[in-house]
Amino acid sequence: MKQRKGLLIILDGLGDRPIEEFGGKTPLEYADTPNMDRLARMGILGQQDPIKPGQPAGSDTAHLSIFGYDPYKVYRGRGYLEAMGVGLDLSEDDLAFRVNFATIEDGIITDRRAGRISTEEAHELAKSIQENVKLPVDFIFVGATGHRAVLVLKGMAAGYRVGENDPHEAGKPPHRFTWEDEESRKVAEILEEFARKAHEVLDKHPINERRRKEGKPVANYLLIRGAGIYPGIPMKFTEQWKVRAGAVIAVSLVKGVARAIGFDVYTPEGATGEYNTDEMAKARKVVELLRDYDFVFLHFKPTDAAGHDNNPKLKAEMIEKADRMIGYIIDHINLEDVVIAITGDHSTPCEVMNHSGDPVPLLIAGGGVRADHTESFGERECMRGGLGRIKGHDIVHIMMDLMNRSEKFGA
Repeated sequence: MKQRKGLLIILDGLGDRPIEEFGGKTPLEYADTPNMDRLARMGILGQQDPIKPGQPAGSDTAHLSIFGYDPYKVYRGRGYLEAMGVGLDLSEDDLAFRVNFATIEDGIITDRRAGRISTEEAHELAKSIQENVKLPVDFIFVGATGHRAVLVLKGMAAGYRVGENDPHEAGKPPHRFTWEDEESRKVAEILEEFARKAHEVLDKHPINERRRKEGKPVANYLLIRGAGIYPGIPMKFTEQWKVRAGAVIAVSLVKGVARAIGFDVYTPEGATGEYNTDEMAKARKVVELLRDYDFVFLHFKPTDAAGHDNNPKLKAEMIEKADRMIGYIIDHINLEDVVIAITGDHSTPCEVMNHSGDPVPLLIAGGGVRADHTESFGERECMRGGLGRIKGHDIVHIMMDLMNRSEKFGA
């Protein structure tokens, strides 16, 4: 029995709702996607709920579910995964947080992403904080992707039941950190001190002085959230399926998920996770990895960012960018030897500007796939596709069966 290879492509936040300016079409339906439409005609479509119908999913819990894990059992907060994603070597006693560089004016958060500062700026600012802030515990603070960063409090895992200071919308003051027990109270006090001292460093930093002169939002405050400890992964993906797995990812959180479950992770030069990401660098790396790996995961972030920014036109443009990436891949592999699945980790409708519980379009094509009669890749075509509406948890299982790598259950 011939074993095939697998390629899972996640276009982050792919799903959307009808857009009036697009004549009622979604960004995916409106975009020009000849390569995904080609795969739709030769494959099978459907919809998937990353966790369950109507449940908005975080990128972390959604990816865990799509890779076959029950997020309600294994998920222990986002921060630890973010830290793994930036390559930090952590112990099970460490407590990690995801952090946003933000803008604060007169005690009010005016921009939760500091004008989406560049990765380079964020890394320089993080370095300055690490060098100049002193705390009663050892800590690590590093920049991640774009406006994001990671904070690790060494040896403080017992205090993970701590809140956050992020108000989750502009125009409000930062929250005070809450706690649920004595250990968490200690962490909350440390976080209050850290946020205050970091603000003092950031507000007078040369990068922010320059941004002020240029009329850009300054990155002078830290929003700290997503306390996380070591995830409860029962068995790595690579062990469960007996495959060698590689991933092409630019975003630290998703890198962390992939590393936690056993993937080798690659970030080619030019892959940023932002609107300017070099999609063809990612495509070339995928083709390269498919020569040596049994299963390859490709993550594409900008589609989600455009949904959060309520920019339907830009989301359609990013979908078209992803389609060119996919076109290069399918032109350089033998589709009979590879099972390809394309979907999103969740829907990010422009009107919501956040993740929603809407089902996500799903396409599976390649060797072994029984095609349905759909003609293009879009939300409404997926509603009438042969896969029906499934759980995100089922995607990899379906792929592995088509790859002839599943084992029979029963005699």
